[in-house]
Amino acid sequence: MTELHDLPAHDLIAAYRQRKLSPVEVTQAVLAHIERWEPHIQATYLLRPEAALAQARASEARWLRGEPKGALDGVPSTIKENIATEGDPTPLGTAAVELVPAAADAPPAARMREAGAVIVAKTTMPDYGMLSSGLSTFHPLSRNPWDLSKGPGGSSAGGGAAAAAGYGPLHIGTDIGGSLRLPASWCGIFSLKPSLGRIPIDPPYTGRAAGPMTRTVADAALMMQVLSQPDARDSMSLPYQDIAWSQFNKGAERLRGLRIGLLLDAGCGLPVEPEVKAAVERAAKLMEAAGATIVPMAPFMTQAMLDGMDHFWRMRSHIDLQALPAARRDKVLPYIRTWADSAAGMSGTEVFNASHQFHLTRVNTVKACSAFDYVISPVAPNVAFQAELPSPTNDPLRPLEHIGFTVPFNMSEQPAASVNCGYTRSGLPIGLQIAGARFDDLGVLQVAHAFELIREPQRAWPQPPAA
Repeated sequence: MTELHDLPAHDLIAAYRQRKLSPVEVTQAVLAHIERWEPHIQATYLLRPEAALAQARASEARWLRGEPKGALDGVPSTIKENIATEGDPTPLGTAAVELVPAAADAPPAARMREAGAVIVAKTTMPDYGMLSSGLSTFHPLSRNPWDLSKGPGGSSAGGGAAAAAGYGPLHIGTDIGGSLRLPASWCGIFSLKPSLGRIPIDPPYTGRAAGPMTRTVADAALMMQVLSQPDARDSMSLPYQDIAWSQFNKGAERLRGLRIGLLLDAGCGLPVEPEVKAAVERAAKLMEAAGATIVPMAPFMTQAMLDGMDHFWRMRSHIDLQALPAARRDKVLPYIRTWADSAAGMSGTEVFNASHQFHLTRVNTVKACSAFDYVISPVAPNVAFQAELPSPTNDPLRPLEHIGFTVPFNMSEQPAASVNCGYTRSGLPIGLQIAGARFDDLGVLQVAHAFELIREPQRAWPQPPAA
């Protein structure tokens, strides 16, 4: 029998409607499960059981009246800490930020509340979201439930760990270069980085997206119904479209006739580990057996593109850090200070050339993908790495060598998902990235769900260590 904390959101909503379950008992079960796991993985920020139970009791009363508030009423959820929630400080993962209560919910948080979700906690992130790990000067070190010696990835570190550990079914993260998909890959869950602007976010920024982190495509599609509602605060948001998110399930036949590009070499960064490559190749063969045409792709990224984006972000962060009082600047993770300060001597020409790589990345990505309905690849060249490390290279001058497969789709504004496609011999999850054309978010969900139906059997979710 499935434990309450493991039930997907669709099942919970159906059980609430039929009065077979109460949001209160489900929230209690999730909180008890978090209590068992949290000392080991440290995924949460502002975990407030009484506040969560108060939300659950209000939801229970609505369901008993037959008046649910929205599509997620009573479903336990978490929100990444950089998504503002009214009255709560937003530390951005670093001890350098002054803790000032947020004046209002950011758009994704507002949509979750409007839909009746029970916000159990916020989730951790590294300093300024600039790492693909759970290493932070503000939060305790977050760890991966599959292997506590490994990190969950980042920057949506706590969200990935929370979803894998069963902290309820729904979690929201953000992504500017892979920060949804990397932890999804390394924690064995599903995530969607939507088309830029599909989910309104505040503050908006080039390539920045919020998105669902769930165990299934079905739950991500349910979240998209809510998160994609319009919000005028995002100046980069798309015009609202009434997309039929409930039509995510078109079966494995959705793959039939598709022309899918297979990208096994990012053209930059770290080489793909053999077990990762083998898992993605197996996924491609399963899709081919289901009727898709798989076409090998040549790399379209270059090291110059990746380095240019890296160097521009260094300068941006250097300027931001220099604006801080020295005492606060000294609190920033040394790795990030070293990375940012390496840009101090860049000339104006060098900064311009670095910034131009964002545009070149966009052009190359769109051009390379235009010959295909969808593109599949590894999410990352590697699997989860040591929890204490800030990045796979542990080198502040080579910090982004693992995002060559993910970052191009932030810059091209295309939707891209991570779905589990296997495990290493040691039991670490491996993610398959599925990217679609700009605006084809529903299509990416449909292809990901089709793959869920044909992929190799999934392993049981990790359980908390015995007390």
